[in-house]
Amino acid sequence: MSLHRDAQAVLTGWSAPTAEEELLRKEFLDHLHAHDDAMWRACVPGHLTATTAVLSHDGARVLLTLHPKAGMWLPMGGHCESDDLSLSRAALREATEESGIPGLVLLDGPLALDRHQVWCHPPHSWHLDVEYGAVAPAGAEAVISEESLDLRWFPIEEIPELSDEATRRLARRARERLHAG
Repeated sequence: MSLHRDAQAVLTGWSAPTAEEELLRKEFLDHLHAHDDAMWRACVPGHLTATTAVLSHDGARVLLTLHPKAGMWLPMGGHCESDDLSLSRAALREATEESGIPGLVLLDGPLALDRHQVWCHPPHSWHLDVEYGAVAPAGAEAVISEESLDLRWFPIEEIPELSDEATRRLARRARERLHAG
């Protein structure tokens, strides 16, 4: 199965928890239908991306990266690559690369959708973000990659103001999914 078909299957089968995300789900599916290259950064109007909230083993904290372009504390994530076989694998790959933590365990997902303006194709384009959660092993230590200015663990209820509501929502949903078993 191609990554494009996987994304269609994932989004078709996903039950959006809010009316806003249901609209996004339909928009993402329409985008996939209209663009054969919808999974790749080269898709100028926008492209699907994979994001992951990395939680501590007990779900009390979330690891956030200080994103160099956005200047905000955000979850791990980014563009799909040609060897990604699924959105979930892309999400896990991005989380592992950006956190430096081996052995992350991906939670069932996706957990959320988000659409945000980015700078991939000036003056701007869109990331159509499919969002997941993952759990780090006990005692995991993050390693800052070249894609980050800083990495820090934050209590989920204390995500800094220099973040956004989508990050807070994803962290809460990941914790809920972890505790639901």
